[in-house]
Amino acid sequence: MPVAVKRVYESVSRSDGARVLVDRLWPRGLRKSDVALQEWFRELAPSNELRKWFHAQPDHWLTFRKRYLKELASPEAEKDLRNLYALAHKRKRVTLLYASKNQQRNNAVVLKDLLDGMRKPPTGTGPGALRTMRMREAAVRRR
Repeated sequence: MPVAVKRVYESVSRSDGARVLVDRLWPRGLRKSDVALQEWFRELAPSNELRKWFHAQPDHWLTFRKRYLKELASPEAEKDLRNLYALAHKRKRVTLLYASKNQQRNNAVVLKDLLDGMRKPPTGTGPGALRTMRMREAAVRRR
C-alpha cells in the first residue's frame, strides 16, 4: 500500500487515492469542497502544546517524533489510528494531507513512517491490534 504525504494546499490529483487530513484544525483559506477528503482524523494530530513547542524549536525533530508517538498511544488517538490502518489496507494508495510549511518534518511524515512499517506503532495499535479487534468482534457476533 503506497502512502504519500502532501500539503493540503497542493492541487488534487487522481493519483492521490484516498485523501486523509491529519491536522487538528481546518487549514486556513480552504473550503471543504476544494479539498476532496476521504477522511479527517483530527485526533491523529499532535496536541496543541506539542505543536506549539515544535514550531518554536524546529531543530528538535527527534524529540518531537518521540513525544508525538507517545501521544498516538493515547485512547483518543487510538481509534483514529486503527481507522487509518484499516483505510490504508483497503485502498491502493493513501495520501496524508497536512498544512505545515515544513515539508520534511511534520506529523504526516511520522504517520507515513508508521504505515510503511519503518517505525513500531504505539502499543495497542497497528495491524496486529486491528486483527485482534476483528477476531474479537467476530467472536461476539457468533454468540
